[in-house]
Amino acid sequence: QVQLVESGGGLVQPGGSLRLSCEASGTIFNVYNMGWYRQAPGKQRELVTTITIRGVTNYADSVKGRFTISRDNAKKTVYLQMNSLKPEDTAVYYCNAYSVIAVPRRDYWGQGTQVTVSS
Repeated sequence: QVQLVESGGGLVQPGGSLRLSCEASGTIFNVYNMGWYRQAPGKQRELVTTITIRGVTNYADSVKGRFTISRDNAKKTVYLQMNSLKPEDTAVYYCNAYSVIAVPRRDYWGQGTQVTVSS
């Protein structure tokens, strides 16, 4: 069983920065692809960014150039550095993980952390 715990959310002004962290436990971290999703009020959950076990990254167009995902396998942690934040980035951010060796695929989710961008 994989547990994911997010931290680092909060209130920030437009143009500001935040760094989210997601620490995994109960698993061999380096066989898991990791990602961040977000869900704004009244909207569906959407993909923000992913990082594979080899460090290949992918970003939603809306965050390219502003957000950076990274991982530290020794600390079993994935990070999301968010710069130049906009009000439309306001959402609950969820950490996601799935094993590259498990069949069928099973996704694990954190409890979410609130990010609010407002003046």
